[in-house]
Amino acid sequence: MELIKQCLAIGVGGFLGALSRYGVTRLIQDRVETTFPLGTLIVNLSGCFVLGFFNAVAEGRLSAGWRLGIAVGFVGAYTTFSTLMFDSSTLMGRGEMYKAGLNLLVSLVIGLLAVRLGAVCGNGLRVMGR
Repeated sequence: MELIKQCLAIGVGGFLGALSRYGVTRLIQDRVETTFPLGTLIVNLSGCFVLGFFNAVAEGRLSAGWRLGIAVGFVGAYTTFSTLMFDSSTLMGRGEMYKAGLNLLVSLVIGLLAVRLGAVCGNGLRVMGR
């Protein structure tokens, strides 16, 4: 029963986080004339702040369901970049600088390459399907 409650909390938080991501991004991009993804940047940076702040404040104060609903559900759907930064910060806090740097480097470089490879494969499949 506890697992069901946790999954529901994550689902509700994720729903609200995804809507918030869309809303904040649109709000910013609709008001600022730029091709730079300013809305996404603000979402990612604010998500980093919210995740760090929330984890510090919630420690020992909120139930697992609330923590999962907010941190994993809401912030996770709002931005996964914040989780990457939080994990790297945790490694740094433990003095594991090499692992933190490796996590950042591999996530950014290989992540970018994976997006490009996925696009190439998807375009190839689309062309084959004509």
